[in-house]
Parts: sequence; C-alpha cells; structure tokens
Amino acid sequence: MALFKRKSQVDDDLGFGTQPVSENQRLMNADGSSNVRRTGLPIFRSSDTYNWLISMSWKKFLFIILLAYLVVNTLFATLYVSIGIEHLKGADGISPRDHFFDAFFFSAQTISTVGYGHISPDGFATSCLAAFESMLGLLAFALATGLLYGRFSRPTAKVVYSPNMVIAPYKGIKGLMFRLANLRNNQLIEIEVQVVLSYNESVDEKKIRRFYPLELERSKIGLLTLSWTVVHPIDENSPIFEKTAEELAEAEVEILVLLKAFDDTFSQTVHTRTSYRDEDIIHNAKFANIFSRDDNGRTTLDLSRIGNTEVASS
Repeated sequence: MALFKRKSQVDDDLGFGTQPVSENQRLMNADGSSNVRRTGLPIFRSSDTYNWLISMSWKKFLFIILLAYLVVNTLFATLYVSIGIEHLKGADGISPRDHFFDAFFFSAQTISTVGYGHISPDGFATSCLAAFESMLGLLAFALATGLLYGRFSRPTAKVVYSPNMVIAPYKGIKGLMFRLANLRNNQLIEIEVQVVLSYNESVDEKKIRRFYPLELERSKIGLLTLSWTVVHPIDENSPIFEKTAEELAEAEVEILVLLKAFDDTFSQTVHTRTSYRDEDIIHNAKFANIFSRDDNGRTTLDLSRIGNTEVASS
C-alpha cells in the first residue's frame, strides 16, 4: 500500500531517477548541489577545467592562483640556475641559496613584465628562456584576469532559506512552510518557486523513489523586497495530510525546492535550489516575526532571524 496519496498522472521523472535513497541520504544538498558521487572519470578533464575554476570557492581559487605563481617561478628559477647563474647580470649572491632567490625574483619580474633592471639575462640560452617566460606570463595573466572577471560577472542568486520547514496553523488547517529572502540589495522580479515531495515507496516488495509536486498557496510573486513564506496547504488533497513525523521518517522524505527569478542587475534569469529532509521539519511551530520599524517608521528586515521559530498555538 502506498504511504502517500498520489494523483494518477504525476510525472515521477525529475532527473533523479527512481533509485531509492538509504540511510536518509539527500538527493540534493542544502546548497543546491546534487548529492551524487561520480566515478570512472579521468583525473584531469580539460573540458571541465573552466567550470571548475569558475564555480569553486574564492579561498580555493586564490590558493590555486598563488600556488601556480609560486610553482612556475620556482621552475624557471631552477632553469636559470641550471643554465648558469653567471648568465644573470646583477645576480651577486654568494651561496647557492642566494643564487636561487636571485633567479626566483628575476623570474617573478620577467613573468609579470615588470623588469626592474637590477638583474638582466646574458647569453643566448638565458635570453631565450626569459623571452619565453615573458610570453607565458602575458598569456597566464590574461587567463587569470579572465577567470577573475568571469567569477565576478557570473550571474548568481544569493537567496537565504530558513534552515527548517515548519508545520503551522494555516487558515483553519495546517500548512507546510519555509521562508526565504534575498541577501543582496538588488531586485529579483518574477520569482517562481516549485516544491517537490520525494519519498521511498514499496512497490511489489521493491523500494522505488517517488516524486510529487506540492501545490502551493502562491507559486509566483512579482517582486521580492522582503521575505517570502512559501506555504503548502495540508488539506485532504495533500500527500502529507495527517502524516506523523514517524511516517515521514519511515518514507525518508525529502522536499526539493527549485527557485527561478529574473535579476535586474544582470538582466538574466538566475536559479537557486535547496532541500529539506524529514528531520528538518518542525511540527506545531511557526516562524518568528523578523520585521520591525526604525525611528523614521521605515520597515526593517532582520535576516539573521530568517530561521527563528516559536511554538504555534493550537
């Protein structure tokens, strides 16, 4: 018997397949990424390098840029020393350590085309190596600049979601709710949200994954200036009508949230996603008020309280 009521013509294909989850693993992480581990791929994939560099965190990106800069200069310093430190005019170091750092800082000046002039190449081999490094530096810095610009200019949505969903009183019944807001000062317009219930179901003694789009009180708004509490009314037509927390946990429920909006800063459509597991649903609770007014009567929105809840009165 099905644990959840389903319409006869619900489309189960949401891109995740029908493979059931186990140990309450997420289909989608809270940050919107898919919780799928991919194997059988080569270690280095040139076709994925740009996407990897653009989408990684800023800390990793800056670390890779710094590491590449140090490695390249160390490599060229080693080549200059191997050709002969006497072919670098002005390199007056005495010890091998001094020779290496003279070559290293000459390499740093050459690759960035600064060329202070204190040290200069002498000899055909050293001059050819310096010319090649200078050309490589122009290409590398152009590439790094392009990646930096791409990271800044990439249209992304900075939407904060409440860490939990609540089941609260709603117009004489109950409603499944979560709250969201725009973290940026820009305007998001034509916001549309889709909420999908995902759960395990036994069919012929075999578990499969089902997907059920939840009907919302309102799935579209014109402008997101404050916060938006998205509500799924839990009426007789709801698949979670009269379902207890134990039943939701038994079905390993996950609720997927897909949001689409038009960003007027980038003049492009942006997307953001998140998900909630059954353990993220707080029963008989409601979201706390996050609005107030300043001395001039202007509305104030406290985004640090986006996930604050309180006990709901019956």
